[in-house]
Amino acid sequence: MGIYSDSTSNKDSLAHINSGGKEKNTFDAIVIGSGMTGGWAAKELCEKGLKTLVIERGRNVEHVKDYTTANTPVWALPHHDQLTKKFLADNEQLCRAGVVSESTQHFFVKDKEHPYIEEKPFTWVRGYQVGGKSLLWGRWTQRWSDHDFEANLRDGIAVDWPIRYKDIAPWYSYVEKFVGVSGTKDNLPQVPDGEFMPPMEMNCVEKHLKQSIEKNYPGRNLIISRTANATQPINGRGPCQYRDLCMRGCPFGAAFSSNAATLPAASKTGNLTMLTNSVVHSIIYDEKKGRATGVRVINANTKEATEYFAKIIFVNGGTMNTALLLLNSTSSRFPNGFGNDSGVVGRNLMDHNYRGRVYANFDGFQDQYTYGRRPTGVYIPRFRNFANDKQQNFIRGYAYACGASRGTGEMTNHEIEIGKDLKDNLSEPGAWNWWMVGMGECLPYTDNRVTLSKDKKDEWGMPLLQVNAAFRNNEDAMLIDILDQGAEMLEKAGFKNVNPLVVPHAVMGHGIHEMGTARMGRDPKTSILNGFNQMHSVKNVFVSDGACMTSGGCQNPSITYMALTARAADYAVGEMKKGNI
Repeated sequence: MGIYSDSTSNKDSLAHINSGGKEKNTFDAIVIGSGMTGGWAAKELCEKGLKTLVIERGRNVEHVKDYTTANTPVWALPHHDQLTKKFLADNEQLCRAGVVSESTQHFFVKDKEHPYIEEKPFTWVRGYQVGGKSLLWGRWTQRWSDHDFEANLRDGIAVDWPIRYKDIAPWYSYVEKFVGVSGTKDNLPQVPDGEFMPPMEMNCVEKHLKQSIEKNYPGRNLIISRTANATQPINGRGPCQYRDLCMRGCPFGAAFSSNAATLPAASKTGNLTMLTNSVVHSIIYDEKKGRATGVRVINANTKEATEYFAKIIFVNGGTMNTALLLLNSTSSRFPNGFGNDSGVVGRNLMDHNYRGRVYANFDGFQDQYTYGRRPTGVYIPRFRNFANDKQQNFIRGYAYACGASRGTGEMTNHEIEIGKDLKDNLSEPGAWNWWMVGMGECLPYTDNRVTLSKDKKDEWGMPLLQVNAAFRNNEDAMLIDILDQGAEMLEKAGFKNVNPLVVPHAVMGHGIHEMGTARMGRDPKTSILNGFNQMHSVKNVFVSDGACMTSGGCQNPSITYMALTARAADYAVGEMKKGNI
């Protein structure tokens, strides 16, 4: 995939910078990060003819070849896909999120590999490899609507988005057609329809709840999730095989990732160079030219420092690392961080409020079962503080991700402890189970923020990131409603053993949807980026990962990041051609 490089020198200080010859290290564009948005930036810039260097701090992961557990059955794993006590003890921060398993642990950053400081509890889940967390995401892809882009202005909080739905709608369509999103056109204004492949099918219990909700609650809907699992062949990628092993790496390419889709497209142009095991230390600013000229990079293994140069730079390191990089890139022009004239870099950190869940059982449909292992669920779009609904206790809203499944037969006859009868019993279908997770919007609070440690550094000589963020009264009031409404809808539909609960240890970061540390806005005094993800103060630097978000919505955000990135790349190249960058 493209041209790969990985320095092997033993130099260990920024004082000994290996320029490699400026001509050799000069590109048209540099993209920092190879994950969800970095992959899209690489694809778009390369396809538009720019010689592009993508810098990834982690190892190379080659599509298919490096999905080492993709076809390993559970019983062949040493611990049957369970984490050992030692792993749990050594990775308390990572394991809080409940997403890592024995078969996927090699894609996650362990606690000791890149520590951070929790001033308040925060779960920072990372994937340092080519593809980043695009190998690990949940693939739910709901569009935003104008109700979301107008939310801050409407509520009189934070700052107004500099764009509206009409600005990004064509770019949603553009990325969806390439990604391969399965779903249904539902004509719901809070989640506008997109470019969909045939949907996956709801099972009988999900259809039952859909009928109950839409009968008992006018204005509420239950739909199949719109998911980035292709149900038809697309661009050389195969359709979903209904294995539900997406986070191990999808060898069929049905589950969208940078590795399966955007990076191969970039490589196909011949314009891609990939630099792995390379930590970007800082962005180089030329005060005479008033522009960024390149980046300083530390080899992750040897600690050698090297500089690379380009006409434009896309920062796509992920919300938290993007903030870290910008804050660490200081100069006499930007003493408080790169492009940080407004002082808001690192502030307004958001994450979705995933603390509320509801579980239940259903007694009916004993003669029916599910088809395969569908890798997604069903979705109840936002209905609070929308249309005719107005809540007194909180602003904004929430959605539910949910679904039904059928377990195995249970051992009820304790006289049968071992043998054929036990095996036969456990081979029979068991009860229908229901899971439901609320995803609530978190408001952008100025003092929910990340900063740099003044005295602690990582092994690459960069300050450790300090996180000081927490949910507030609005999110707490919303959580109560998430639990109450979820339980009520299930009870009205005849579910049994309805159990609403607050997830232990579900602090901020648990949703793995960090956003907002370098937000877009209309005024350079209160934001970092304009409506094209371009820095107000440095016109050849763009930030289009989750850091750019001005508010959080309650939809899964990755499809919005992708659309913003494609749009920003198109704008950047256009400005280059006009001579404005």
